[in-house]
Formats: sequence, C-alpha cells, structure tokens
Amino acid sequence: MNIISRRHALICRILFLLAALPFFSACSNDEERHAGKIAPQKADGLRVVTVANGLSFPWSLAFLPDGNMLVTERTGALRLVTANSKISAPLTGTPKAFVSGQAGLFDVVLDPDFTRNRLVYLSYAEAGADNTNGLAVARATLGASNMSLDNLQVIFRQLPKAESEGHFGGRLVFSRDNHLFITLGDRQRDSEREKAQQLDKHHGKIVRIFSDGRIPADNPFITTANARPEIWSLGHRNPQGAVLHPDTGELWESEHGPQGGDEINIVRRGRNYGWPVVTYGCEYVTCFQVGEGKSKPGMEEPLTWWLPKSIAPSGLAFYTGNRYPEWKGQLFSGALAGETLWRIKLEGNRVVEREALLTKLGERIRDVRQGPDGWLYLLTDSSSGRVLRLER
Repeated sequence: MNIISRRHALICRILFLLAALPFFSACSNDEERHAGKIAPQKADGLRVVTVANGLSFPWSLAFLPDGNMLVTERTGALRLVTANSKISAPLTGTPKAFVSGQAGLFDVVLDPDFTRNRLVYLSYAEAGADNTNGLAVARATLGASNMSLDNLQVIFRQLPKAESEGHFGGRLVFSRDNHLFITLGDRQRDSEREKAQQLDKHHGKIVRIFSDGRIPADNPFITTANARPEIWSLGHRNPQGAVLHPDTGELWESEHGPQGGDEINIVRRGRNYGWPVVTYGCEYVTCFQVGEGKSKPGMEEPLTWWLPKSIAPSGLAFYTGNRYPEWKGQLFSGALAGETLWRIKLEGNRVVEREALLTKLGERIRDVRQGPDGWLYLLTDSSSGRVLRLER
C-alpha cells in the first residue's frame, strides 16, 4: 500500500468513527458519493445531469419540503440526498427488508399532511416462516434531523406469503382523498400466478387502505364472501409503476407482461385486468400462449402494450411543469430491460404517440419523478446507481 492509499485508509477510519455522530458517509468502497466528477451528458436534446452517484440499486425517491430527497436502495437502506449532492449514511429505524433476487426495500412516499405529521411510508419484502416472504408496508415519523425513522408501525402485510424472490409490485400512491394504494405482484412462480384471480389472496392485486391500515367501507369487495376487503382491483402480473392522473385523479399503473405484453392501465374500482387468463405477451423461451388469449369479456384491455419484447416498465410520472412545455400532460415511464425513458402522449385516455428517450444512456431506469423545480428526475438501477436530472 503506498503513502497516499495509507493516508486515504486512515482518513476513512477516522470518518468511520465520526459516523457515530451519525451524518454523511464519505468513504464507501472508495466510490464518489456525490455528483462531483461526472460531467453532464447530452441525449435527445436533453442535458443529463448527475445529481448523486454511488447508490446501491436505488428504487424510489421522494422530495422533502426543504428540497432534499429520500432515496431507497433495494439492498435495504434509506438515504438522504441533499440539494448539493451529498448522500447520507443510512437512516436509522427503517424496517428490516428481506433482500434477495428482486426482494428488498422498495417505495418511499410522504404522507399528504407531511408538513404537519412528518409521516413517511415504505414498502419492502418481509421474511416469513419456512423460506416464505411477502410485501409489507410500514409508516414512521421522520426525525427532526432527517436521519432517523421513529415509531415504526406496519400497516399492511401480504397474505399469504410465498416462497419466491420475485414479482412484488411495491408501488405506493396516495389518492386525492388520502387513501393509500399498494400494488402487489403475482410472485412470479407458475404455481402462484393463478392466485392473481383469487379474491382471498393478495397476489396480483392493487389494494386500498387508510393511512393507518384500516379498510375503507366503500372498497368493492368488502361484502364479497371470503374476499380480502382491502382489494381494489385484480388480475395484475407485476405492477411496478403507479401514479395519479393530474386531472381526473384516477390511478394509472404499468406492469410487466411475460415475454412481451407489458401494459399501462387505468385502475378502476373492482375491475379485473386479466392476468393470467389473458395477456398480449407469451411464455418465456417457447412463446406458447398464456391462458385463453389476448382478451376476454369482463376483463380490462390495456391502454397500450409493448410487443414483441418486454421493456420491463418501472416508475411512472405525469408531467405537469413548465420546464418542457411541449410535454405538459404527457406520461413518462422508466424501463429496465429497455434501458430507456418512454414519453407517452395522450388525447384524453387514448395513447396517440410513444417515443423512447435516452436510448444511448445504456442504463436501466427504475424510477421517474417530477421535482419541485419542474425538472424530471430519474433513478438508474445498478450497484452504482445514480440520481439524474433532465435539463434543457
């Protein structure tokens, strides 16, 4: 080890000891933990600015009123990213996530009344008995220093849990009347997928609860025998994007199809979205038909879908700002397998144009959010994930 390396190691040890204070980590695997040395890129007429760098598979972000943001890492940590690109040490008090395969820490959202109650909501994979696991949602109070979660309370648990490491869903969205929507996947295994059509199980459902976990009396299946009363819709495969329409207030979601057939849907009360009875996709490798075909009476048609390849859609956002005036009212979807950002132009609820942006970026886009400054922000899904800002 040369003198410079020894000096760097000594500094890191000192900072490790100081981390008990606990504030910002500076020496993590010798990576830059801020935007410092990454020059902006140009793509599709956009300036791609790295806001923060060196995150471990970031999954979701939420903007705080002070301009900082909370970012989840699928590997289990919740971090604070400051306006000047510093990444904090992990916040204390977060729920223990089961981390394996696709499992880990997922979404983070603020309570609609956050400025008063400082409540934060997290979705995550929770270990169960006999190698099973399932999606859970917890809420906690963000401490005054923004570095801790206090009074953690689990408000939802998937039932039954499954022995699988995939298809959790995991997006959280508050409705205008302050109900919480939670998306749940079919858990990926062939032996589990049929449960997406069974109302006594959470597989492949979107549920609707109050922010404390209570169940609204006007949910569609609350009087249906043997149905779980929190269910809002059924027949979903793996919904990993969800957002409210800025005008109608309706919930829109994106979900992974099998081989092809990724979808965007408007999620309405009590509706059945078909999986695994109908899909525009097909089985992996063989491309054999799944279920009964592409459509069936009584099951909802997607607004748009992707064929023949899957794009693996992730976070969704409607753009309502003024930074890109020609995009106002349009829908944006990240893509994992597609390594791109999709711009989707609408006329009412009809898709009239789709454009793949950032195709040369070469990174899986996990989340997309509109920031309080009117720019679009993205998360890239990798072991050295980034927070990106798209500027003009």
